[in-house]
Parts: sequence; C-alpha cells; structure tokens
Amino acid sequence: MYDPKPEHKFTFGLWTVGNPGGDPFGYATRRALSPVEIVHLLAEVGAWGVNFHDNDLVPIDATPAERDQIVKDFKQALDETGLVVPMATTNLFRDPVFRDGAFTANDPAVRAYALQKTMCAIDLGVELGAKVYVFWGGREGTETDASKNPLDAGKRFRDALNYLCNYVKDQGYELKFALEAKPNEPRSDIYLPTTGAMLGFIETLDYPEMIGVNPEVAHEHMAGLNFMHAVAQAWDAGKLFHIDLNDQKFGRYDQDFRFGAEMIKQAFYLVKFLEDVGYEGSRHFDAHAYRTADYDDVKEFARGCMRTYLILKEKAQRFNADGEIQALLSDINADDGTYGFLDAGYSAQSAQQLRDINFDRQQLTSKKLPYERLDQLTVELLLGVR
Repeated sequence: MYDPKPEHKFTFGLWTVGNPGGDPFGYATRRALSPVEIVHLLAEVGAWGVNFHDNDLVPIDATPAERDQIVKDFKQALDETGLVVPMATTNLFRDPVFRDGAFTANDPAVRAYALQKTMCAIDLGVELGAKVYVFWGGREGTETDASKNPLDAGKRFRDALNYLCNYVKDQGYELKFALEAKPNEPRSDIYLPTTGAMLGFIETLDYPEMIGVNPEVAHEHMAGLNFMHAVAQAWDAGKLFHIDLNDQKFGRYDQDFRFGAEMIKQAFYLVKFLEDVGYEGSRHFDAHAYRTADYDDVKEFARGCMRTYLILKEKAQRFNADGEIQALLSDINADDGTYGFLDAGYSAQSAQQLRDINFDRQQLTSKKLPYERLDQLTVELLLGVR
C-alpha cells in the first residue's frame, strides 16, 4: 500500500537523483548520470514525472545540433518509460555571468541575457509538456547592501516577470509561473526570502492571476519558520501552484534531506494538510541522497521520499478516523450557535448585539483545552502504537 502510483503525482528533478554527491568542501562521489539514465532510474523506482532546469538537460554551451539530439533522446526516454514533465525552470545561478544576480543584476546586459535565456528555457519546457514554470532567484540578492538599492532590485524583478508573462501570453502557452522563496544561500541575503514575501510581491505584478508560489520545506526551515503555515497561506490565497518536499533541520544550511528524514511531526502535518484540502498538484521531491550513497542507495533515497509520504498519508487518514482524537477536537471546537450572528460579517445590528453581550471572562478561561493529550495521541499514532 506504500508503493507509488501515477495518481500520487510524485516527481523528482534531474538535479536531485542525478546529484553526483559533490558539495562546497568535496568532489563528487558518484559518476554523473545522463538525463536519459535519470529518467530510467526514476521509472524504476515508480516516480510519475521528472522536472528539470534548462541546463540539467541541455548544457549551457551546447550547439543547436547537440541541443536537438539531447532533446530527442530525452523525449524517447520519456516515451519508453511513460514519465511526464509537469514542471521546468531556468538555471540563473550557476554560471559566472550571474555572479551579481540575473533579473536584479546591476548590469543591464546581464538582465537582458537572463530574459533571453529564460524565454528559450520556457520554450523547451513547454515543448516537453510543462504546465508550471518555477522561478528560484538563487543569486537575486546581496552580500553588501551598498551594492544594490532594494527598490531598484524589486522593480527589475517585477519588470522581468511582467515581460515573461507577456511572452507566454504572446506565444499562446498554457503555463503558470511559481515563485520560490529562500532566505539565504548562495547569497548572503536573497530578496523576497519567504513564501509570505512572495505572496505580497505577486499582487504588485501585471498578471497576478498567472503567478503563484512554489514553497520548499528546507527554505522555510532555514529561517526557523513553520512550513505548513506557509503552505496554508498559499493555499488560502489560491497560489499553491507547486510544492518542493524535502527535509531540513531548523537554522542550518540548505540540507535537502530525504522527505521525512528529520522532522517527522512537521512532515505529518504537511501531508495531512495537503490531503485534507485536496491538493491536486505534483508532489515534487527537491531533495538529495547522502554524499555517501552509491546509485543503489540513491534509488532507496527516492523510494524513501515517496514511501514516507504515503505512510504519512495513511497516518493522516487514521488521525481523521481516530475516535478519541476526533472527540477531543469536537469538544475543543464546540459551537452552540450563540455567536452565529457574526458569521455574516459586519452590520450595525450585529455590532450592537455584540456590544450588548456581557462576557464572563472566568467562564471563558475555564474551558478545557487538552492540547497536551491531543499532541500525545498524535505522537502515539505516529509511533505506531495507536
């Protein structure tokens, strides 16, 4: 019952299972896999889809003929395995040209190149079937605030997204954009560092209906924030266009651990939220196997991400069906309808009715809120003794 199926919509990026195990302090520990090999690996472990940055698939310096052959081979691998491409994105952070940012770079030539590169990458993503296009501004930030005016940077980012929205509309593409926040790394400070900041920024754009967010567990945990709350805010705003699942200790560098590897309660509440509200998008695992892993263990990593999600999905169903837990929640949220007159919102009549009530603060304070018991039952459910 924990085997992945297409309806679960589990996806991985080429850069995830294809990560050769290098880090800033050490060389790669695994040989690099080709995109075709990665597609077949993901098919073997039961994934539904594969996502990519433009240069994960086509090297930045590939000739047009090389590009066409790579894309042809990739399409053949997709056909052979049945994998789909739900999301694509552009690498605007690895090449030295983006050392000062892409859309927010001080050099207008760099900003223009970033737009050109993104348009070409959008074309490639759409060609391969992508319906969501993610923007992670990995270099959109500063080490010293003497280098950039944040208002200028915000305007540049806004202008770039407006331009690209118009490009997508002009091409007739059925594509939505999703903005991905991160507080820092690789820049000292990255602009729009949280999902909430992105949601506010979206409302300043020309086509806010085309743009949502792609929250990532690790990025919110880096800032010590509650990821599920960020996801709930995005869902409430109708902006949860995509999601990146992994795991991360609070306050660390971007660890990108296997989903559920560290903070199991947080992972549980996230899965429960997604399943309870009926989220229908991809469950994308933006995570990496340990540097110690060989490719057999990388497959275990990928299976583990999906298996943990499905286990927690079952735990969420048990939580919702647990008689004692639901009785506690029913008592906690009891409503006898006394204040139902407020449900319709403000009116002069309801305001006067509210003012006329004589509240008994002692009685309100005496209501039982057995959150310790509720939390313990949740822990016992997760530990498998309920």
